[in-house]
Amino acid sequence: MKMRHTLLAGLGATLITFSATAAEKPIKVGILHSLSGTMAISESTLKDTMLMLIKEQNEKGGVLGRKLEPVVVDPASNWPLFAEKARELLAKEKVDVIFGNWTSVSRKSVLPVVEELNGLLFYPVQYEGEESSENVFYTGAAPNQQAIPAVDYLMKELGVKRWVLAGTDYVYPRTTNKILETYLKDHGVAAEDIMINYTPFGHSNWQSIVADIKKFGSQGKKTAVVSTINGDANVPFYRELANQGISADDIPVVAFSVGEQELSGIDTAPLVGHLAAWNYFMSVDSEANYAFIDKWKAYTGKDDAVTNDPMEAHYIGFNMWLEAVKKAGTTDVDAVKDAIIGVSVPNLSGGYATMMPNHHITKPVLIGEIQDDGQFSIVWSTPSTVAGDAWSDYLPGSKDLISDWRKPLKCGNFNVVSKTCGGTEKKVASN
Repeated sequence: MKMRHTLLAGLGATLITFSATAAEKPIKVGILHSLSGTMAISESTLKDTMLMLIKEQNEKGGVLGRKLEPVVVDPASNWPLFAEKARELLAKEKVDVIFGNWTSVSRKSVLPVVEELNGLLFYPVQYEGEESSENVFYTGAAPNQQAIPAVDYLMKELGVKRWVLAGTDYVYPRTTNKILETYLKDHGVAAEDIMINYTPFGHSNWQSIVADIKKFGSQGKKTAVVSTINGDANVPFYRELANQGISADDIPVVAFSVGEQELSGIDTAPLVGHLAAWNYFMSVDSEANYAFIDKWKAYTGKDDAVTNDPMEAHYIGFNMWLEAVKKAGTTDVDAVKDAIIGVSVPNLSGGYATMMPNHHITKPVLIGEIQDDGQFSIVWSTPSTVAGDAWSDYLPGSKDLISDWRKPLKCGNFNVVSKTCGGTEKKVASN
């Protein structure tokens, strides 16, 4: 009997030790952003943003009594490498969550990996929609939270009649422009008043393309460029506009991928007066924003450090994940997926963002005009937040689809007419 008590006591001590060790084990947070290559100009800052948020949370004691441990990898603007690095984070490093990606092609590379290994990905950048995954939370803008409102602004406020849809040649610009082309035609724009052009990542020779835009805009109708050009190709694009004497008064450009980070450190003179559509600008007047800016400058040690929209999306997504973990009482992926729907956290505009059942969030929509100091003057905003749509109302086959990851539906592609669930994605022909 004494030996039995001794064994039980020893087993109890082992269990207590094991439990304490598990509680002290850090929660691993994967950071999947390009730190080299053509997208480093945009993504490196997002890596640093996550490191700042994790550091700040650890100073508060972490979450569930455990510290957070960042695991940083560099997929180097190489789209297949994103999938390899995501697999490394989930299968080897055993991270509990991933914050990452910028381009849609990199996200689509990662998508099957996070679904196969049941990971969590928080994606912080505007995208083309036409997707809803149980394993992805889309904290950037869907087309109805950026592209459609931007076109409405140009049409109604500036009287634009001719449209140049200029983008980098990959899935986000092509699908977004397919949506916009249909939307414009539905609003009476003739096919001959729409010019569509795509260029490779890192494209630098814009002379002939800008000449074509100039010619297209010289037909007596107000013309604008809707730009889905990504990464470092933006710098020579705007420079060439100025070289050929095209100002914002002549042919305004509204960009979906040019923010404060892309403008920092370059000559902004050629860009003054052009526009960008985002859901956050550094110039937003709110106490929450001022506090975030101060923290960012202190973290970087740079008085001229800038903030931007995808940084706010990571701020929102990270805080939503923390709240879901607290609510679930665990970092278990399935428990967090259930707990996060309906979670609301502050945004940086003085309001709140809510995670919807389609894994998209509510966001305000803002139009900003580029100033000579690299900041944006906000010239228009929605009166309230807008809920992101996973499926476009303007693409055939999409308008009948909804996404709802709550039980009992738990479907990202539910056809309300046929009452069937089609899976994660609906393939778009032009992709």
